[in-house]
Amino acid sequence: MAKLGSADTDFRGEPLRVPAYRIHRLKESAREQFRWAAHTIGVSIVRPKDYEASDTWIEGATPYAAWLSVRETAEVLRPGDILEANDGELRIYKYVGFEQAQWQVPDPPVVPSQEVMQ
Repeated sequence: MAKLGSADTDFRGEPLRVPAYRIHRLKESAREQFRWAAHTIGVSIVRPKDYEASDTWIEGATPYAAWLSVRETAEVLRPGDILEANDGELRIYKYVGFEQAQWQVPDPPVVPSQEVMQ
């Protein structure tokens, strides 16, 4: 029979670790564009230049639990804000809830090839 952990330990007796999320705030200059953008399904590609990383980390078993923990505080999340889990996973807060996101990676610069002189 499998051994179960208590409410604050896992089955090995080790302390449970509640995920922590870092808040990335959508800059005001991009917030209006986010508000009027069409809702898309799937992973949202987000530009790092549109966000300001906060020093604030919030704990919660899920992004929704983290959202609830700051809902009535000065750190309240606004649509467009991102939660970054301590494993690097991004969740963007939209009007319909949280959805997966990833940072936009710029294409590598195209280097013109030089013809070999013979």
